[in-house]
Order: sequence, then structure tokens, then C-alpha cells
Amino acid sequence: MKAFHTIVFLLLVVGGLNWLLVGLVGWDISRWLGGMDGTVARVIYILVGLSAVVALLHDAFVVLGIFSILGHFYLVEIDALFVTAMLTVIGFSVHDTIVVFDRVRENLPKMADKSFTEVVNFSLTETLVRSLNTSITVILTLTALLLFGGEPIRWFVVALLVGIVSGTYSRIFNAAPLLVIWENRTSRS
Repeated sequence: MKAFHTIVFLLLVVGGLNWLLVGLVGWDISRWLGGMDGTVARVIYILVGLSAVVALLHDAFVVLGIFSILGHFYLVEIDALFVTAMLTVIGFSVHDTIVVFDRVRENLPKMADKSFTEVVNFSLTETLVRSLNTSITVILTLTALLLFGGEPIRWFVVALLVGIVSGTYSRIFNAAPLLVIWENRTSRS
């Protein structure tokens, strides 16, 4: 069990460091964000990475927490399928968070006269239907698997269901608002 926690932690740290290192050292960030000042663009890019990592950690910890409770009360064991489900949830979470933040990046130059908060809100609204449609489709499919799939994959499907629902929530209500809060605090100082 300790080895599993170590592997999950290392995967999360490596993913977060990748976002941060690219933001600190790589790419022409000002061109990526439509000609903004390089320092401001770099700060926003780092904040995007941090917000994505926080949302990813939220999704992973929600699934781990619920399965800790299920393991305590219902003797649910963590196995290879659970690790597969966790990696799938992390991938799903990162992908959908990137979709939202990429739309923010696209809208920043187009909406230069608007505040950052308005740009993020508009971008989130633009991607909301797509994100909800994707999540609802996956949830319906997983519910069918849970009802008709059988015992061997039951806890795998439950882990995916918890992760997808948590990921949908965190992408909308954690990642984007966290980015706005951090950007507002950074722009004040």
C-alpha cells in the first residue's frame, strides 16, 4: 500500500514539475499569449500550471479518500485496476482542464479590453457544454458498466465514476476560479 501511495505521489509531482519547468524555462510565452509582456505572460502560464495541478490533486485525493473509506468499512482492496482507474481519472482531468485553459489563452488577445476574470468566465462558459456533454456521456457509460458489468470490474467502475464526477466539478469550480484568484493577487502586487 505504501508503494502505491509513493507511485501516485511521484506521478503527480512529475506532472506538476513538468508544467512549472516549461513555464519557467521554456518556450516564447509572450508569443503564446498573444504578445503580452514576457514577465506577465510567464506568471500567467505558471499560474495556469499550478491551477491545473491543484485540480488534478483534488481529483486524485477525492478518489483516494473515498476508497480509503470504502476500504475501511467494506474491505475494498486497492489493486491494479484501481491504479488504472486513477491514471485514467488523472488523464481525463488534465485533458479537460487544458481544454478550458487553452480557450482562455485563445480569448486573451481577442478580448484585450476585458478583465482577466471576464475572459476566464467567458472561456469557461464556452467550454461548459462540451465538458458537461463529455462527462455525462462517460458517466452514463460507466453506470451501464456498473449495473451490467459484473463483480470483477465493479470497484474499477466506481473509482472511474467518482473520479469523473470529481473531475467535472474541479475543472469548473476549482481550476478556473483558482487561476482568477491567483492572477488577481499577482496583478495587485
